[in-house]
Amino acid sequence: MCAVDESRRRSRQPVAQGSARPTSRDVAQAADVSQATVSLVLGDKWRGRVSQTTAERVRRAAHELGYRPNLAARNLRLGRTRTVLLVVPALTTEFFAGVYTGAARIAAAHGFGVLLYPSPEGVGPARNPFASAQAALDGVLASSMAADALTAIRGDQLPLVMLDSDPHGSLGAATVNLDIADGTRQVADHLLNQGHRRFLHLAADIPSWTFEVRARELAARLAKVPGTSLRTAHTPMSIEGALTATETALHTPGPHPTAVVCDDDKLAAGAYKALRRRGLRIPDDVSVTGVDDIALAAALDPELTTVRLDAELFGEHGMRALLAVLEGRTPDAGDIPVELVVRGSTAPPTAP
Repeated sequence: MCAVDESRRRSRQPVAQGSARPTSRDVAQAADVSQATVSLVLGDKWRGRVSQTTAERVRRAAHELGYRPNLAARNLRLGRTRTVLLVVPALTTEFFAGVYTGAARIAAAHGFGVLLYPSPEGVGPARNPFASAQAALDGVLASSMAADALTAIRGDQLPLVMLDSDPHGSLGAATVNLDIADGTRQVADHLLNQGHRRFLHLAADIPSWTFEVRARELAARLAKVPGTSLRTAHTPMSIEGALTATETALHTPGPHPTAVVCDDDKLAAGAYKALRRRGLRIPDDVSVTGVDDIALAAALDPELTTVRLDAELFGEHGMRALLAVLEGRTPDAGDIPVELVVRGSTAPPTAP
């Protein structure tokens, strides 16, 4: 305990009563510490300067008194709004809801709020929702699929962390990525080990780094195994688009694929419909895989083999990286691991 805190303990004053709103002085008196210590603890800057026991006592006193920091005054003093913007491609999939949930959880723990900003139709710039983003925001967390939207809101001139972005060509001060390359390799190895050699890649037609990685890794892995063939069908990111793209691919002359590798679980749902319209059984005639592991994957029949991406963990890592940038620290490095979840939509091929 620092000297000023010991002095306060010896000359303890009663906690002020009857005020409409408890103050940091009230917390300091209740915890027998200085106001400076209260500021350090509640500002999450106590490590290495205040003991764990003292920090817990301060937090307990603040909780019992119902103390809430005067954020408006603090923000005015620091020149911050403690508000960050999360830019996502769209709100048409639960994956980005998970990203928001994870990001907002970490932000709230550090006294920040999160505004969610969907880019229209998943791509391209959108109208600036603020008169001046730089005056309204402290930083931006953005998916690479919505990167063009940053120019319209001047987000590229704010502290910026990119999700699913090329770490060697990102606009941001840092990038946070899922290990999607490894996920693609897991899918390819699973299907190759089952004996599949004829592949159809149902590829999202969105110009994004993450989808480029999936296409590149799939082609590279299959090229290492003699006798494999790979066709690519580009599709809008929708079930109907995937249905049409799969039907077109299946009408191409030659043997049909024994495995359809989809960039997204929604695309896999479209592939299911197209295959069944063609009279093909899943997985007896054709195996199908997806990416994301959203609720749809378990609702399909048979349940979908897919790459599980932990959206909430993704959002948490992204927000931690942005907070590190705002504090002048270097964010933690390393991609977030992903996991192949094997279900009933994949099996060894029966056709020669």
